[in-house]
Amino acid sequence: MINYHDKIFVPLHNSENGEVDLEMKFHYQQQGNIVTCTYSGANIRSGHLIALVDDFGVLDMRYHQINLKGEITTGKCRSVPEQLPDGKVRMHEKWQWTSGDFSAGESLLQEI
Repeated sequence: MINYHDKIFVPLHNSENGEVDLEMKFHYQQQGNIVTCTYSGANIRSGHLIALVDDFGVLDMRYHQINLKGEITTGKCRSVPEQLPDGKVRMHEKWQWTSGDFSAGESLLQEI
């Protein structure tokens, strides 16, 4: 199992219908199989996620955030890790809004 405790990820790519911008930083914490994260950026004033991690490091997560318009938006995401040659982790994410237009998208995050 990958330990996500105190790892910081930055976005490399996000679908156009997402609110994540490429300047954001995601700060992960982990206790047992529970992962939490806080984040903010140009489009999001405050965001949080909570996830369960399986034995392969895959995250089943839910997130909520407040955007610059003052709206609360929510979603779900499945994040699959890729171990890079330098030991860092890259996350391949498929997500869907559970508020708003309920559209789906993909993101790519990398540990710094």
